[in-house]
Amino acid sequence: MAQPHATSGEVIDVRPLGERLTGAVSTALIKAEQLEIARLVLPAGKELPEHQTPGEVIVQCIEGRVEFRSYGKTQVLNPGDLIHLGGQASHALKALENSSLLLIVCLAVTE
Repeated sequence: MAQPHATSGEVIDVRPLGERLTGAVSTALIKAEQLEIARLVLPAGKELPEHQTPGEVIVQCIEGRVEFRSYGKTQVLNPGDLIHLGGQASHALKALENSSLLLIVCLAVTE
C-alpha cells in the first residue's frame, strides 16, 4: 500500500529520527503540481550517483553527515546545513554516516 502524502494544512514531523534512523526508509511527504518534498534516508556508505532534477532543489541535512558533490566541488553537509541548486544542476551524494535529509524539489513548469 502506498504511503499517503500530506494534504494542504497538515503538519508534518521532520525532526531527527534518532534511534529509529537505522530502520527508516525514504518517504515522499508532499507531491503537488510544482513541488515535491521527501525525507531521504541514507545508510552510511550509500551513494546516489550524479543526477539532475527538473527544477531547483533544496537539500537540508537533518541528521548524520553527507558528502554533497555539485558544481565541481565536494562539501560536507552536517545537521542543520542546507544547500540550494538551480534547475538541471548535476549533483551526487554519499552518506558518511547514517543520515536523513529533507529534499525539496521545485518542479519545472512548462507552458
